Amino acid sequence: MLDFEKYIKYSKPGPRYTSYPTALEFSDAYEYDVYIKKLKNQDASRPLSLYFHVPFCRSACYFCGCNVIFTSKEDKKESYVKYLEREMDIMKEHLDTSREVMQLHFGGGTPTFLSAEQLGRVIAKIKDTFPNWREDAEISCEIDPRFLDDEQMKLMVENGFNRVSFGQQDFDPKVQQAVHRIQPFDITKKAVDLARKYGIESINVDLIYGLPFQTFETFKKTLDMTLLLNPDRLAVFNYAHVPWLKKTMRKIDETTLPTPDVKLNILKYTIDFFEHNGYKMIGMDHFAKPDDELFLAIEKGELHRNFQGYTTKGGADLIGIGVTSIGEGADHYAQNFKDLPSYEAAIDAGKLPFERGVVLNDDDMIRQEVIMELMSNFKLDIRRFEKSSGINFKAYFSEALEALKEFEEAELLTVTDDKITITATGTMLIRNIVMPFDAYMNAHAGSKKTFSKTV
Repeated sequence: MLDFEKYIKYSKPGPRYTSYPTALEFSDAYEYDVYIKKLKNQDASRPLSLYFHVPFCRSACYFCGCNVIFTSKEDKKESYVKYLEREMDIMKEHLDTSREVMQLHFGGGTPTFLSAEQLGRVIAKIKDTFPNWREDAEISCEIDPRFLDDEQMKLMVENGFNRVSFGQQDFDPKVQQAVHRIQPFDITKKAVDLARKYGIESINVDLIYGLPFQTFETFKKTLDMTLLLNPDRLAVFNYAHVPWLKKTMRKIDETTLPTPDVKLNILKYTIDFFEHNGYKMIGMDHFAKPDDELFLAIEKGELHRNFQGYTTKGGADLIGIGVTSIGEGADHYAQNFKDLPSYEAAIDAGKLPFERGVVLNDDDMIRQEVIMELMSNFKLDIRRFEKSSGINFKAYFSEALEALKEFEEAELLTVTDDKITITATGTMLIRNIVMPFDAYMNAHAGSKKTFSKTV
């Protein structure tokens, strides 16, 4: 295992690599007409992955890095549902929506802040717009356990939802108060039981370490309580403190945040705890039971990474619907407007609410494949990659390979003529390890207010 004191030095700002290039490279230089052509010319044989963003929350959780709108007004939610329906109508004009759908994910915000009736209308419109679904399609929703009722859960299961993810973060009352999210154990247990009652196949629970007032001892108690929920998967995220990007994070007293050495001890204990209790670590922040498809995918080298995190559903074009949603094609990323007035104005004008993005050049695509393969499966077959890309790997990435020597000496990875292989310890520092392959990192190296810290 990692010598945690020694590797505190790796605590530095770095991307999470849910995309490459990262969202920092998105710009309005990617013009609307070019985006529309990209949609029209997508390979019809590639399946679709759909992401729907529901931005509303009743109140602010200070740790949250998502794009949210705080409201309790019913008319705002009702209006948003109508705009989602209209956006799908416009999308149908530019995209072959008869293509097979392999994945659907509702994120937020709080998707279940919409009523069962409103959710039902959105789902019905999705199925009308995108009529062809794989039999094994993954249909999932992020859920705040504080906003879930029997009617909503029943509706989801009747419409094929087979995965849900419950946000918990921490069970300690002092931590919950500091991050402005009071959520006792009983509320989460009731939500998990409801999902089980209706036959949801896979339940994920999200935890976050690095929050204010967290200590090694308090997080141990959170882990014990989480185990009582018996989730199929867990995501244990390192809190990304970026108050220069998220105003609500400025309400957190930075002096109450745990230090890197405390966070590393929490991480080490968390890994040992879940592996001792029948889970396997997947990637830098996920755990799953050994019969879960995430774990089976990584054993086969078939795990993928996108804006929803780790997934078994690769090779699809991601279509983002809703305010701030991000889509991904074979050679581009596209993001919708982040504010409701601009989003609504675009749709009122009969246009998709596209604001910005990036078209990948040849170098981007080469680096993207390397970074995503290492982030997902923690190894790279150099010979196979050379055949598919037509490059001499060692010549093309000579600077990156030189930078990796430090990690090789620390026994975090091995590099041979044929393969790069990340060790079990190295997976926890995978963000640091792939950064040398990122052509844009130098442009951000001098800024301390760009990315969250890797440790």
